[in-house]
Amino acid sequence: MKRVVLISISILLLSAACATTQDADSRPSTQPGHGAIAMTIVPNPIVATSLGGGMYEFPFEIVVRETGGHPVRITNVSTDVYALGAFRVASESYDAAKINSLGYATSLPAYGELRYAFRPRKQVTDQRLFGGVTAEVQADAVDDTGMSASTSTTVSIRQ
Repeated sequence: MKRVVLISISILLLSAACATTQDADSRPSTQPGHGAIAMTIVPNPIVATSLGGGMYEFPFEIVVRETGGHPVRITNVSTDVYALGAFRVASESYDAAKINSLGYATSLPAYGELRYAFRPRKQVTDQRLFGGVTAEVQADAVDDTGMSASTSTTVSIRQ
């Protein structure tokens, strides 16, 4: 029984270590002759700001660039937050309508750039979580020919 627990803990720690890789830029999926997008998170790592009473604000910008030479329309931006690299503790998704309702454009010209500023506020009951929290951010788009494009990146979060 102890051996099974030790093996499980080892696997959990290994997966946490592997999941904390920081990407300076995203790795876009590309198809020649179609739109493609790349993404950067600013700042990287995201710095949590204490608002008191265990409430924190996580200000960051998502910078999306079109890199394939075709106009695209952003269809979705999503974020999944993981503790210890394996346990999803939060998830947010913004479709094009929600992005527009926040006052942001979703149309991106060829070789253009869009910036989306977010300031989510979350309760953090245990500050030790800041030692192993990462977020995976993904952006999806459709180009002017109807071809899908997506990109994702992983960013760490610290206090």
